[in-house]
Amino acid sequence: MTAPDLWTLENERIAAGFSPLCGVDEAGRGPLAGPVCAAAVILPQGLELPGLNDSKKLSEKQRDALYDEIVEKAITYGVAFATVEEIEERNILGATFLAMGRAAEQLKVVPALALVDGNRDPGLAIPTETVVKGDGKCADIAAASILAKVTRDRYMYQMAEQYPQYGFEKHKGYGTKAHYAAIRAFGPSPIHRPSFLKKMH
Repeated sequence: MTAPDLWTLENERIAAGFSPLCGVDEAGRGPLAGPVCAAAVILPQGLELPGLNDSKKLSEKQRDALYDEIVEKAITYGVAFATVEEIEERNILGATFLAMGRAAEQLKVVPALALVDGNRDPGLAIPTETVVKGDGKCADIAAASILAKVTRDRYMYQMAEQYPQYGFEKHKGYGTKAHYAAIRAFGPSPIHRPSFLKKMH
């Protein structure tokens, strides 16, 4: 069962004349390494996706299964990165908005309204409503959170092969004890975010 209330907010917006809706979310704002990833998704209204929820509440196996279903059943979707260089240049919030804009630009259907997770308007080229904790309230945002998270995790698995000493496959670049220890032992890699390492002691 898709949690029934996951469609409540969207159904209200659709009833008010906003259709189609897209959900937008990101993954990877917090890590010390790797890009930030964003996704934009337009699901068919009322689509049942068993287990759909905020990506942080799902296991990797559940996310992978839902990823395949979302990609197959979405009307259209986009997934995009902002690089470590862009994070350094614009700060993490600016880079997140850049990734969200890129993801939204890939949509093959222009949404009447974008529902964006969080409380900051990313300045997309389409009307936008921010939804705090949207990934647990809106089906489209939950779907976007899964696409962004799975895409970013898969990228970090590739980086783990390139830079095996950091254990990216385990922590995906987040600041775990083992990750900090690896940075101390080996120094930062080209995919570490220098501004995020300033806080290291």
